[in-house]
Amino acid sequence: MKLRTKIQLFSGIFMLILTLIINTAIYMLFYKVSADGQLQDLADQTERLVKVMNDQPDVISNELFRSFSPPEGMIRVVDQDGTIFFSAQQAAQYDIPLEFSSNESQNVIQQDSEPAVAVISKPIIWGVGERAGEVVTIQVSNQLTNLDSTMKTLFTVLLIATIFMLVPIIIGGNVLSRFLLNPIKSLIQTMRENMKEANWKKIHVQNRSKDELFEMEKTFNEMMDYLKDNFERQETFVSDASHELKTPISIVKSYAQLLERRGIDNPNLVKESIEAIHSEADRMGKLVEQMLALAKNKHHALMEQVDIVALIEETVTTFQRAYTREIIFTNHAVDAVILSGNRNQLEQVIYILIDNALKYSEERVEVDFDVWDKLAIIKVRDYGAGIPESEQARIFDRFYRVDKARSRDTGGTGLGLSIAKAIVKEHQGELTVQSTVGEGSTFTVKFPI
Repeated sequence: MKLRTKIQLFSGIFMLILTLIINTAIYMLFYKVSADGQLQDLADQTERLVKVMNDQPDVISNELFRSFSPPEGMIRVVDQDGTIFFSAQQAAQYDIPLEFSSNESQNVIQQDSEPAVAVISKPIIWGVGERAGEVVTIQVSNQLTNLDSTMKTLFTVLLIATIFMLVPIIIGGNVLSRFLLNPIKSLIQTMRENMKEANWKKIHVQNRSKDELFEMEKTFNEMMDYLKDNFERQETFVSDASHELKTPISIVKSYAQLLERRGIDNPNLVKESIEAIHSEADRMGKLVEQMLALAKNKHHALMEQVDIVALIEETVTTFQRAYTREIIFTNHAVDAVILSGNRNQLEQVIYILIDNALKYSEERVEVDFDVWDKLAIIKVRDYGAGIPESEQARIFDRFYRVDKARSRDTGGTGLGLSIAKAIVKEHQGELTVQSTVGEGSTFTVKFPI
């Protein structure tokens, strides 16, 4: 069953049930009030009759009872044996139970196919004739023909009103279903077009009320932007990775062919080819290793307590021993600073930043550490060529290099800063860069303590 049909059925049935309940309540309340009013009138009439009988016992006669008898009712007097010994009526066409009662009562007796009958039973002391002084029951009744006719008219009116009310309810349900389902249909159609054509189509949300449907469409558009951006990044990544692997593979293949043609009688060529093949194999190995590291860093690593100061000192010492370069470490913190993180990943971030600084500058490299506002702040500064302001926002993208030719000379793959950025983000930190062309660059990492 379609959602539109469900909405129409639900709204229609719900309003029909609600209308029936209200109409039934109106019907029953009107009937009760009217019946109670008829009973009260009949009770007052009975009271007047009894008063006349008590005040003037000598006037008790069929004429007196007939004059007090309701237009469609009767008056009957019943002794303790349940026998009628006195009665009068106008035009009564009904039969109701008859019994002696020592208590006054008021009832409405329902009949199968005839209008209901209002009955007043009242015990009195008979004052004339042989039964003078005997307690008897006077029963005054009246058939509620007018009330029955009124109730039939009311039922017809309520039935017609219910039918007329259902018409706008059905129309309203149809309009409501269109209002709710049109955006959903548009969303479904757009999704199908995107799946078939992959054109990243979005939904127009201009001049729309700011309701939940608007939020759904807005979220869909944002999701499409997100998917498009990730898809383009994936394509770029695959393209760049293929390009990066293609170059060393071509070099290796060229040297292998060169060795095959001329390498047997030329030892120098053999040596040169082996060195080139070895260098390009290292480059491919490093590229694959960094790509795996980038993928691995997407998963949550095991966190532990790490002394970040000691870790920086160890990494700087390793570089000082491996390179004949001036690397200066300055610690502005008084005590050891403990971070919650993965030691290997944090070490990798420091390694990447120092390695980058050494590759892209010929002068000293400065590493500073400080603590401010519950943040551990690491700064790595070089005095190289610097990065143009227009390029600074892109240096953390995968495979992006400011100077591709120079990066190849220094063995760069364009993945180091992407890996560092991903690790820092995993540790709820922040990695930024400040650079001036001709003066150098400063990479700043902030980790929460």
